[in-house]
Amino acid sequence: MTTVSELPSPLTLLPRAQAGDEHAMNHLLTAITPYVARICRSITRDDGADATQEALLAVYRGLGSLREPAAFYGWVRSVTVREAIRTARRYGAESCCSEVDSQEETNPLDAVHISDVLKRLSQAHRQVLTLRAYGLNEEEMAEVLALPVGTVRSRLFRARRRFQEAWQPSAA
Repeated sequence: MTTVSELPSPLTLLPRAQAGDEHAMNHLLTAITPYVARICRSITRDDGADATQEALLAVYRGLGSLREPAAFYGWVRSVTVREAIRTARRYGAESCCSEVDSQEETNPLDAVHISDVLKRLSQAHRQVLTLRAYGLNEEEMAEVLALPVGTVRSRLFRARRRFQEAWQPSAA
């Protein structure tokens, strides 16, 4: 059995998968599954497995539309975030986007405090802050959330302000 670490690079597999090579497609999806699952878990929490499956299916179906191989991971991230939010909405996940999976944390207690502050925010505010943490700009967030860009901008502004207000007492 082949492990993920033994697989060729996803960027090496990409042209073959796009050309219809089923083995390359299978290896490509296997290689990106941990990345996709991590994003889905941070957005949907309890429904992460369902969101991961939906995201991988969307990647499989849409891979032919990807024209720039260098944009592969950004494209996968966008597809994954969109599918995770759809899954969260479908299952009515109130806890959607309650944790930001950040690899930049140096103090483990900061992650606990951030998670606590995020839990106190509304679902809409958690969503925009999480999407921003994954590097989406306002236009991408608007597309994923099916909202006007102006609504996303005002939500992001308010979410940041509410986060700062909630964070200040815990920083003292």
